Amino acid sequence: MSETTDATTDATAVENTPRTAVENTVENTGREPRPARTRRIHRAWFVAAVTFVTIIGAAAFRSLPGLLIDPLHQDFGWSRGTIGAAVSVNLALYGLTAPFAAALMDRFGIRRVVAVALIVIALGSGLTVWMTAAWQLMLCWGLLVGLGSGSMALAFAATVTNRWFTERRGLVTGILTAASASGQLVFLPLLSWIVETHDWRPAAVTVALAALAVVPFVWLLLRDHPADVGLKPYGATEFVPKPPPVPGAARRALTVLLQAARTGPFWLLAGTFAICGASTNGLIQTHFVPAAHDHGMPVTAAASLLAVIGVFDVVGTIASGWFTDRFDARRLLAVYYALRGVSLLFLPMLLGPSVHPPMIFFIVFYGLDWVATVPPTVALCREHYGEDSAIVFGWVLASHQVGAALVAFLGGVARDVFGEYDMVWYASGALCAAAALMALVIRRRPAAPRLAAA
Repeated sequence: MSETTDATTDATAVENTPRTAVENTVENTGREPRPARTRRIHRAWFVAAVTFVTIIGAAAFRSLPGLLIDPLHQDFGWSRGTIGAAVSVNLALYGLTAPFAAALMDRFGIRRVVAVALIVIALGSGLTVWMTAAWQLMLCWGLLVGLGSGSMALAFAATVTNRWFTERRGLVTGILTAASASGQLVFLPLLSWIVETHDWRPAAVTVALAALAVVPFVWLLLRDHPADVGLKPYGATEFVPKPPPVPGAARRALTVLLQAARTGPFWLLAGTFAICGASTNGLIQTHFVPAAHDHGMPVTAAASLLAVIGVFDVVGTIASGWFTDRFDARRLLAVYYALRGVSLLFLPMLLGPSVHPPMIFFIVFYGLDWVATVPPTVALCREHYGEDSAIVFGWVLASHQVGAALVAFLGGVARDVFGEYDMVWYASGALCAAAALMALVIRRRPAAPRLAAA
């Protein structure tokens, strides 16, 4: 949808802007809200496009750690547990950094935080080329890349959506979510080819260069707030002045957590999203390939099926965003989790040595449902927690990563104990059924209070 206005209408709109809003704009941005020229596409869509590219890059950065386990084991003789610990730190920081990153964006601006995060990722990935000890892997890929990619997690998408859009928020959230989930899966074949053909070091350098390549686009094209360029948010009827910087980012993130933790919707949203992470990143992304290989399927074929999930996730998540703009987010979550649970119950019967039509149907269906849960979850955070919703969603995202980490570990333990993955699929299906019920319990709340004082 485009926003078309003529110069006369926009000049009148600016004249009718309340004086306090104009004065706030001058104070915060150093410029008057300019009379808008004839525009066929609102600036918000360009900001969303830059955000999309940046999040795809962050997803690609997170694709590489799993591919480094065998090469690093062969080159340095480090145990897989040691290497896995660095990957675990990376995953944990990805989730735990998100709420603090959202608060930092309120304090220093989106553009600065994202640009610094990309540089940190490039530094961490590039330095791995010269590492000689396991602690250096923990520092470079675990700490630096984990912090950098976590700063561009889905809380980044929620912040951009909240500031730049008042209409089509569900659709934009769906598009940006698709960039995160699909980018990670789609880049797997490319990065695995680089690792197998040219060793792991060129792959690490590729990630570092990709991060640096995005920095100029972020700095030149991304803006923190529509008021910075004298515009209203997309779909807004009134000019929205840029809020002043919020000091004490870490304190604010913790304050919001403590306040949100006193409400029932937070725990229901965190619980359902933990199950979401458990049944996607923790379960399918981690254990689908070895489970398929247990049934005789070649590893390359199983990895390609994961890439197909990433392709169809784009369609499913964008569609979910469109649905979120029109239907009850709680019921959408219930439907998504229920269907996901049913599909997992059938998976043990579908695994085999070759790719057959029922397996393709499962892959397409799971791709459509992969992170379709994100747009309605973001919408419910916005409904219940207002201006602090991006930070609250950051903490909800942290629960997603905790659920993923637990199932990634427990799934491997179950395989060692039972000699197969069937119990894992059934247990995950039951968890998804519980998530569907939890989603329906979330109450409605028309008001959107602010949890933490600025």
